[in-house]
Amino acid sequence: MLCPHPRERSAGADRGTNRVRHSLGPAPARGLALATALATGTLLLISAPWAHAYIGPGAGFAVLGSFLVVLAAVALGGLVLITWPLRFLLRSRRRRKAYAKSQVDRVIVLGFDGMDPKIAEAMMAAGRLPNLAGLRERGSFTRLATSCPAMSPVAWSSFMTGTTPGRHAIFDFLHRDPRTYLPDLSSAEIRPPRRRLKLGRLTIPLGRPIIRLLRRSKPFWTVLGEHGVFSAVLRVPITFPPERFNGLLLSGMCVPDLRGSQGSFTFFTTAQEKQRDHIGGERLTLTRENGACHGNLPGPPLVSSDSGEAARTQFRLRPDGDSRARLEIGGERLDLHVGRYSDWVPVGFRLGPGMRANGMCRFYLRQLEPEVELYVSPINIDPERPALPVSHPPAYSIYLSKRLGRYATLGLAEDTWALNESVLDDASFLDQCALMFEERKRMLYNALQNTRAGCVVCVFDTTDRIQHMFWRYREDEHPAPVEEDPSLFAEAVERSYEQADEVVGEVMSQLGERDALFVMSDHGFKSFRRGVNLNVWLQQEGYLHLKAGASGEAEWLRHVDWERTRAYAIGLGGLYLNVRGREAHGIVAPEEAPQLRAELIEKLTGLADEANGAIAIRRALETAAVNPGPYAEMGPDLTIGYGVGYRASWGAAQGQVCGSVMEDNTRRWSGDHCLDPALVPGVLFANRGLRADNPSITDLAPTVLELFGVRAPGYMQGRSLLVGEEKETPVSA
Repeated sequence: MLCPHPRERSAGADRGTNRVRHSLGPAPARGLALATALATGTLLLISAPWAHAYIGPGAGFAVLGSFLVVLAAVALGGLVLITWPLRFLLRSRRRRKAYAKSQVDRVIVLGFDGMDPKIAEAMMAAGRLPNLAGLRERGSFTRLATSCPAMSPVAWSSFMTGTTPGRHAIFDFLHRDPRTYLPDLSSAEIRPPRRRLKLGRLTIPLGRPIIRLLRRSKPFWTVLGEHGVFSAVLRVPITFPPERFNGLLLSGMCVPDLRGSQGSFTFFTTAQEKQRDHIGGERLTLTRENGACHGNLPGPPLVSSDSGEAARTQFRLRPDGDSRARLEIGGERLDLHVGRYSDWVPVGFRLGPGMRANGMCRFYLRQLEPEVELYVSPINIDPERPALPVSHPPAYSIYLSKRLGRYATLGLAEDTWALNESVLDDASFLDQCALMFEERKRMLYNALQNTRAGCVVCVFDTTDRIQHMFWRYREDEHPAPVEEDPSLFAEAVERSYEQADEVVGEVMSQLGERDALFVMSDHGFKSFRRGVNLNVWLQQEGYLHLKAGASGEAEWLRHVDWERTRAYAIGLGGLYLNVRGREAHGIVAPEEAPQLRAELIEKLTGLADEANGAIAIRRALETAAVNPGPYAEMGPDLTIGYGVGYRASWGAAQGQVCGSVMEDNTRRWSGDHCLDPALVPGVLFANRGLRADNPSITDLAPTVLELFGVRAPGYMQGRSLLVGEEKETPVSA
């Protein structure tokens, strides 16, 4: 599903600032100053019903006081009990009316992010995906056209709304702020209250922060809810912050960690190396004392810190022989084993007077000799004590945790950057993926058991993450590094497909005669062997200029001379013109923009790699033409469709303007889908006949609505894929 997700750094380069990882390549979101909640319970009650602390920079996500979340959930529960009889009667009447025109009792949509049709077809032919093959034979299977661009946030937004980016306003993992030229997270915006009270070093917000979902258009489950149809929606990307509707929802991609980033790991070691940052995390020192190792785990920023200094929680690690160590942190005591992940461990951080933030993480003991090495996962929002809303209703995350055990809440839960930075190895990364996969299965089966009528949607991410990180084992000449024994991981991708097939088989065994099942992916996959730095190309062609004496190595285009620059690239597939009146320092007259766009399209389409003659850029497209709609102007001027084997380089993703236009990709992130959408279609299986004439990811929403007898809203651009009733061949086993 997701695109390359290097974690992004914030605009500040200080150690105190957090990092934001987007599924894309390193890129920051705007830093926000830490706003604190009230210091005492009395002040909390006087000032506002909610307490907020801001954690930034990047995503600038607000942390909601977990105590108040639980308190609100209890109050809501009481209200629910009091009004239950009346609501039951009204809901029963509405439900009977809603399902009167329905062709189905349930619709189940299983999303396997990044599942590629070529791989699936080859594995079905080899008998390795028996359940998907059975679904194809007794129902239907087709390739599913993805979004333009072929990026997870864009594609999943199109899936849920039935629209293209011009109508849902998500064009990339990032979008640029024309006032600053800096990238922001495209899916959500968090802003502090306008008024704040300063009491010495303590900042008290006088009001509530703005937490806003930037995706436009309604998801189909919201439309269903308006017609009385219930839905359970699990971990679909671009559902943070969660929206209210008639159903249950657990947010997916773009949920931050407790530090406000899109995932920041910590790596501790006793080795006397210089403390340093990794992309997506940081390396810290463990000190030895009296036979134990001591460390300080960084969390959200302190209330009193203007520089973003992190609050820290102390822990002690005491080796216990036989590849074990006893960990003590925040009142928790547990045994760690070398090469094995811990369960989720709750951790808390004191942010200031009367302020505490609660999260959870997993510990992975890499080794005890000759040096101690300890990996700590990004600190997830604890679903039992959510410091920020990750579900609708808020009590749903608590229910799932109590019922099934703690689970990852971070949007990008599989730590690809820890593997990219060699903090995890291939085996430990796959172990982590397996843990996430099992958590998602439990959620899905719980939702199926509890949903006898309505819609269930669940997205699994590991197919995407494993293809991103293990594609290098599929090609002998891939420039990315592999382990000493490649045979151990040669079929990591295929095994992830087999796991998906097993889930499909379990779900099929639970289908009733009036249940519809769809299995789909948001896009396919290809190799990522060479990176393209579009800004370097723009510089060489005279469209972009650097400040006098600048090297171009600074991140986020900070070395660019905007007074002489006509075009620039941000994100993984977007090119912008520096338009006068739109950008802060624009120099391109609006009337000149169409000619400049046409000129760039002509030069970039078919751009070849001088090193080998391969086509690096297959097409450059005018974004507003391929994605028309009321929000088309929010997207880039051009969308770049890379050729097979190519993608935006890591330097380009970080906003650097230096080095070569094209270079080898030597990171473990070796497969990708951020290329020409025509090259990476997804898959669509169903247990009934579907129209097979070029189905698109925008067609799923109107199809589900029609199955429930609900007319698709006028803003939806997709079409129903249902065929005549006599051609339907439901599969129930």
